[in-house]
Amino acid sequence: MAQEFTAVFYSLQTWRIDRDHSGKIDAAELREALLSLGSLSHVGFGSLVSKFDKSGGKNKAIEYDNFIECCLTVKGLTEKFKEKDKMYSGQATFSYEDFMLTVLPFLIA
Repeated sequence: MAQEFTAVFYSLQTWRIDRDHSGKIDAAELREALLSLGSLSHVGFGSLVSKFDKSGGKNKAIEYDNFIECCLTVKGLTEKFKEKDKMYSGQATFSYEDFMLTVLPFLIA
């Protein structure tokens, strides 16, 4: 996990994520940052903001430290998915047990 954090931290140093200088990462800024990593399609950004917005969704934005947590989660899930996507097609087949074993560590952490 420390190695993943270091990689994300150094990537973040070169980005200009908080474009409006609000001190928070809104959905549009999150979308741009994660798309630049090649991590997500256009789906799911609202859900990520909702999950990592510790104000209970009032801000519709996430604090910087929660943004790092979000990036680590997306990066980790993407790597796990790519392990199953042997043909690099953007599709993978999981058994229910494999799915749960893949996702639960990210939900519990």
